[in-house]
Amino acid sequence: MEDVETLREKYLNLDYDEKTFEVDQDKIIAYAKACGEIAPRFTDPTHADFQAPPTFPSSLMAGRHLPEDFPRFGGIGMDAGKAVEPMLPIRPGVQLKGRTHLHDIYTKTGRSGRMIFLVSRMELYDPEGKHVANADTSTVIRERSSE
Repeated sequence: MEDVETLREKYLNLDYDEKTFEVDQDKIIAYAKACGEIAPRFTDPTHADFQAPPTFPSSLMAGRHLPEDFPRFGGIGMDAGKAVEPMLPIRPGVQLKGRTHLHDIYTKTGRSGRMIFLVSRMELYDPEGKHVANADTSTVIRERSSE
């Protein structure tokens, strides 16, 4: 069993992935419609304040899910949720740079044993270096016992 405090000391807040995203008007509209959004500022590109919905960053995927040398726990990783912290509007035609790091590592113990939670955070920046959003992806791994 991996020591979570050691993992936290070694891996938290160290960027392990960087990726560039082109924000396309059609992708914004498709995402908005898929989410059931009806507000014109998210669905009508002729709207004066057209922008991506606040949760749009959750649709952007990093190139790597974990650092290269991060240990495997022998269990199956499952999606444990998403969270977005919007800071500035995301407009079409903008190129965003995403930098990903492990934001948190923690455990919980359930009836089936220890579960390890990993929170990967992608920080998104516009071409001027302004921080426009954080997109967190949580993964849970039910650790296999060594018995």
